[in-house]
Amino acid sequence: MSADPPPIPSPPEGHPYAREIEAERLGWRDIAALVRSLAPAECLVPGYYRKPDWTVRDVVAHLGTWLAEAQSQFERISAGTYEGHHVDVDALSAAFLEAMAGQPWEVAWVQANAARTRMMQEWYGLKDPTDEAAWWIRKSAADHYGEHLGRLREWTAELVERRVA
Repeated sequence: MSADPPPIPSPPEGHPYAREIEAERLGWRDIAALVRSLAPAECLVPGYYRKPDWTVRDVVAHLGTWLAEAQSQFERISAGTYEGHHVDVDALSAAFLEAMAGQPWEVAWVQANAARTRMMQEWYGLKDPTDEAAWWIRKSAADHYGEHLGRLREWTAELVERRVA
């Protein structure tokens, strides 16, 4: 199946977001394990969500695009150019889904891992905790994974069970 995502090093000693980074690492590990349990064709089967239909590719693309957005926002925070935010989460999610629609499974998986790597690099660079950084961390990392892991576990189990039937 998919290659293991590259290992992300532990945060520097005393990093202000060390606890959140560790939660992200564990959450991504769980997502990657579920994804690796599937064949590429299974990642394209609709049913993760209905109306609209989502596949494993879609949820991975969704997570990956939010990781990419967080990386961009962390970069702005670090550079002192962040202007605050008013984020329409639903509209942004819809735009991200549309942007990734129809991409092959491999593209979605590589994009998500690349976005995660870049997001982690920028996250490690955040030296001072801020409310804005904390919002992007919650929206893009472990809390966001948690919103999807339960259903991903169910859907993955169903897809694996279909092999036997």
